[in-house]
Amino acid sequence: KSRITPLMYIRDGDNYVITASNNGRDKYPSWFHNLKNSSQVEIEVPGKHLMVSPTIATEDEQAPLWAQLVAQAPFFDDYKKGTTRPIPLVLLRPK
Repeated sequence: KSRITPLMYIRDGDNYVITASNNGRDKYPSWFHNLKNSSQVEIEVPGKHLMVSPTIATEDEQAPLWAQLVAQAPFFDDYKKGTTRPIPLVLLRPK
């Protein structure tokens, strides 16, 4: 079933990057479970709709992306401090 979930994103080259922070709660957001099991999803960004392939950022990708995210939206660092679970970043790669 199709769902619409507004999320903040950052850019990494051609990719869009979202975070499954759930505002620092100890549970992953519901959309994250669905996204992990999808090979293709549709996103809407200003001015366009895109089909993308979601992948969870590796440990090597996570650190620089997290730094970029926190530089743009410092409150994400508070979310990380508020939970013991890892907060994954998801790369959305246009097809």
